[in-house]
Amino acid sequence: AVTNRSIISCVRYKCGLLGTIQDVLRQRPGWVEVKDDGEWDFNWCDVGWLRENFDHSYLEEHVRINHFRNHYELTRKNFMVKNLKRYRKNLEREIGRMEASKCDFFPCTFTLPSEYHLFVEEFKRYPGSTWIMKPVAKSQGKGIFLFRKLKDIIDWKKDGTRSEDQKDATQVESYVFECFCIYVFQYIPLKAWLYRDGFARFSSTRFSLSSINDKYMHLTNVAVQKTAPDYDPQKGCKWQMQQLRRYLTAKHGREMVETLFKEMDNIFVRSLQSVQKVIINDKHCFELYGYDILLDQNLKPWLIEVNASPSYTPSSQEDYEMKCRLLEDTLNVVDMEGRLTGKEKRVGGYDLMWNDGPVYREDVNLETFGSSCFTANTHLGCVNDREKQLRRLMKPFPGQKRM
Repeated sequence: AVTNRSIISCVRYKCGLLGTIQDVLRQRPGWVEVKDDGEWDFNWCDVGWLRENFDHSYLEEHVRINHFRNHYELTRKNFMVKNLKRYRKNLEREIGRMEASKCDFFPCTFTLPSEYHLFVEEFKRYPGSTWIMKPVAKSQGKGIFLFRKLKDIIDWKKDGTRSEDQKDATQVESYVFECFCIYVFQYIPLKAWLYRDGFARFSSTRFSLSSINDKYMHLTNVAVQKTAPDYDPQKGCKWQMQQLRRYLTAKHGREMVETLFKEMDNIFVRSLQSVQKVIINDKHCFELYGYDILLDQNLKPWLIEVNASPSYTPSSQEDYEMKCRLLEDTLNVVDMEGRLTGKEKRVGGYDLMWNDGPVYREDVNLETFGSSCFTANTHLGCVNDREKQLRRLMKPFPGQKRM
């Protein structure tokens, strides 16, 4: 375990990305960047570097790298759906339909062209429905379009665009996208942390299914929205998670919002469990996943996709500061300096969500929740008093005095 090794006074790091993560690494006390082929203790790499170099690298005991070897089992849209379908089927066979129904959080999805005939059968069962076509391995809204007629798919097949990447089709009714970050320490046994901050993305054009060709109405990606004619960079199209939670509570009531956030907790845990047996568990690896979840008009959350490389490019100063906090706390949990005991339930803005089983809060008010009720140790959208918590928790960095 990370906490059993000796304290490292100087951490040599390698970083293959620019921007926010580079800023955070450079400002961390005792961390020194190495160039080219220099030896490193910590590597924040892109998935391309991992694919080309991981299998040929010898990693010493203490070394850490920010991706699991086959992270794509959860982060490629077609693999994610395949693994979730298999997991749900196994639950139904081994435990029953009631347990399997807890996995009904991803839309009816088909991978084309391999499942084209199955898709056509489903399409004909619901005439007039709106479907969305998404590339399985692209981002920032590239290659996405909505359709209601099979003719659109036939035209797509004729265009030969399927040679880029197989694409998946998903039935959709949009409301709002959200992005949350989950840090997976290991898969066997599963240990995962949920960050308190996140953001909600909106479209700059009011949503309606009356028009399916307006990308500014249906895609909330910042890369798309910032090209809209009426886009205001000062306002942007994002809310902090705390702001969204307050708004939903005011509009729908506390009980309904508590149910919503519990259902999202279920999505996080079940999705990780669906790939627990197929991810190559390596003690050198960790993963920072970005979850995209869509809320429908009934406040039911739907898992859209999971990102292995969530965007750290800020859209505003507030966004930059939030992402810096996230990345700093990710490094705090990785704990290259050996300052943690390994028994913590909270580190900065991270709360331990799962540790080979559910983790519960220590401050449960039995009068409020009832003596037989355990509350999950998740605080998404709640107050993130991380600096105060870190001062209380952490030993000083090597060579530093405690403030």
